[in-house]
Amino acid sequence: MLALLLGAALALGVQAVRLPPLVLGQDAISSPQSRAARVSLRRDAGPVIDIRPPQGETHTLLIDYPGGRVRPQAYEWLGRALAASGVQTLIPVFPLDLAVLDPDRADTLIDRFGAGKRVVLAGHSLGGAMAAGYAARFPQRLDALILHAAYPPPNTDLRDLSLPVLSLLAERDGVASPADVREGRQRLPSGTQLVTLPGAVHSFFGRSGPQRGDGQPAVSRAEAEAQILEAMQTFLQALPPRHR
Repeated sequence: MLALLLGAALALGVQAVRLPPLVLGQDAISSPQSRAARVSLRRDAGPVIDIRPPQGETHTLLIDYPGGRVRPQAYEWLGRALAASGVQTLIPVFPLDLAVLDPDRADTLIDRFGAGKRVVLAGHSLGGAMAAGYAARFPQRLDALILHAAYPPPNTDLRDLSLPVLSLLAERDGVASPADVREGRQRLPSGTQLVTLPGAVHSFFGRSGPQRGDGQPAVSRAEAEAQILEAMQTFLQALPPRHR
């Protein structure tokens, strides 16, 4: 999976690509609580979707790297859902929508928004692979790592880190196969939590429509999103206080 996505990144990097418009609030609101979240597109730390609780302080900063060639607003639903729990979510806008072209983007965002907060880096698919690479290079900047249908690249080893890690595996994923995700688990810390989402597929992590090569789901998107949200909230609530 990773090799194919990296190859696509290199191929796309040498040609002009017309991206769909970045529209906030489109297909991202699931409940009155998610509607209440404060959402904006900021440019003071590079273009990034900033999702905050409707009121009060935020205790956790979640930086979410999108999947390869997926528009960042596809993950707005998750940030809106987490906002009710006091989580601020940042979804970076990458060149050509490819995190591989700026894998250390989290640096700027942590510097700008991370003061006084636990910092959690997450990513879907190619974005997750790049997030794992960042965690391997700069573990001291993070309080946790979350991988959505993703795993560390073959040359990235996080086994010696004490960093809490949550890995979410979609049971019917046809892009990041369950076998590949489990194999990649061997390069993650021993305490990594691996959670299988029954009946879910690769494209259910973001609201971007079906993905070529993906499996056939056995649950609805809404059911899968509820599983994703529950696993993430449980993981985030159990994290120790920030260490930086």
